[in-house]
Amino acid sequence: MIERMRERVVAACDGASKGNPGPAGWAWVVADGSESPARWEAGPLGTATNNVAELTALERLLTAVAPDVPLEIRMDSQYAMKAVTTWLPGWKRKGWKTSAGKPVANQELVVRIDELLDGRSVEFRYVPAHQVDGDKLNDFADRAASQAAIVQQSAGSDLGSPEPPASPDTPRPKATKTPRPRSGNSSNNRTLKAKFPGRCVCGRAYAAGETIAKNPQGWGHPECRTAEAP
Repeated sequence: MIERMRERVVAACDGASKGNPGPAGWAWVVADGSESPARWEAGPLGTATNNVAELTALERLLTAVAPDVPLEIRMDSQYAMKAVTTWLPGWKRKGWKTSAGKPVANQELVVRIDELLDGRSVEFRYVPAHQVDGDKLNDFADRAASQAAIVQQSAGSDLGSPEPPASPDTPRPKATKTPRPRSGNSSNNRTLKAKFPGRCVCGRAYAAGETIAKNPQGWGHPECRTAEAP
């Protein structure tokens, strides 16, 4: 008899620290078939670093999901992902020491995650944080972790908690104003440096610090504003 492999589950996890170190929290979310949040949990960590919060979120997610369920885990932490996929084998060979011979930071959490990953089918996927129209699962986990860090209370679907509010770190759409008639010296020609990464109406992303300009649909590349001018 051939055993049927269980269907892959998509999930995301995230950690937050307001001060790094500072009040911290963790969160994970598991999606339904349409990749919408179906089950989630978040919790406080007291005072901790962002790296501890990120690793704790991953450890709690792996603990919450049955080990025979294939997982795709979306994360915005390069550190946490590389720690368990790239650096971990070398740390183990060196007796949990870095290439510089120093003890591995957050070793207890990394060891626990290594144990939870043993024999499991897990695919890690990096997704950028705080993106306009970004990954909705990562955004949900980010908001839940941020709320847990701020209020230092547990929350989750099993507790009947409402959906977490917008994170202070997530860019919010700016209120639109009635466009003024264009002219050669109009203020519509003004450009500025983006405070947060975002996405232009053309579909291409722009980074924090990049020069952007206002167009009828919002902020974006200056050349896109020019292209749309009558």
